[in-house]
Amino acid sequence: MTAHRTVTIIAPCRNERAHIDVFCDAALAQRLPDGWALEVLVADGRSDDGTRERLAERAAGDARLLLVDNPGRIVSSGLNACIARARGEVIVRWDLHTRYADDYVAECLAALARSGAVNVGGPWVARGEGAGGRAIAAAFQCRWVVGGARSRDTAYEGEVDTVYLGCWPRAVLERHGGFDEQLVRNQDDEHNLRLRRAGARIWQSPRIRSWYRPRDSLARLFAQQRQYGYWRPFVVRKHGQPGSWRQLAPATLVAALALGLLLMPWSSWPFGALAAVYGLYLVAASAAAAPAAGGLDAVLRLPAAIAAYHLGYGLGTWQGLWALALRRAPTAAQQELTR
Repeated sequence: MTAHRTVTIIAPCRNERAHIDVFCDAALAQRLPDGWALEVLVADGRSDDGTRERLAERAAGDARLLLVDNPGRIVSSGLNACIARARGEVIVRWDLHTRYADDYVAECLAALARSGAVNVGGPWVARGEGAGGRAIAAAFQCRWVVGGARSRDTAYEGEVDTVYLGCWPRAVLERHGGFDEQLVRNQDDEHNLRLRRAGARIWQSPRIRSWYRPRDSLARLFAQQRQYGYWRPFVVRKHGQPGSWRQLAPATLVAALALGLLLMPWSSWPFGALAAVYGLYLVAASAAAAPAAGGLDAVLRLPAAIAAYHLGYGLGTWQGLWALALRRAPTAAQQELTR
């Protein structure tokens, strides 16, 4: 049967030489339903580690793969550059640090058809490497840590407020616009919030399977979460609300701990009580996440990993609020995506 409909995988990248071949192999090996053809667009953000050259080599060997230039170097500008070049009537977003089932795209197409939603995706499942990576992945997956986010529920099928990566009919992106290039982080949450405010539905299906590799050290995790937190107030400023109210909980925690520290010259009780309560929470959350950590070496790292998620995100949120209040432009570090 001759294919007459096209689905396009889009992905931004920068300095991903170690991952680009695995990504291309997975994308080009996708099993599509009859009648569908595949296109893969990768937006390179001016890589200087050989990624761009390797992509060009791969594209020269397979007409389905195309290298797209991304002079903006950030995720949102890369996604928009791909969308502008895409021929597909359906657009599927991918990430280079995620592994995909070979029916990932097919299940996205099926979920769009049965749900009637404008954006579909699967649960956000983390798989870390080494003791530190496994602890970070287990904390990431635990609903006690992420405030009950449905995105971590591997069995849930239904409507959600946001979804990992995403898959849209092209007409939806043309109607509602692409990704906000003023946002270095949280551009996907902002886009889903924009869709929901317009009355559209976002859908999650466990049949859409992928496995994300999180940061593998506490320092990198803390830096990532601080950057996510920093850009959260910019989304709130744009829409007058966060994507979800649970996203403000880390900032509340940081504010409470900071206030307790300020009051210590007069009384150590507020900070001590807050620290004790949070300490008990860390123990309980670590116990809940422990079965997924895969060994005592990872379990012992769980409290620090959970604290890095919360304190990094909360501190970043206050830094973003401070920047908005003083009308300060983001620093180079806050605009640079690092792994």
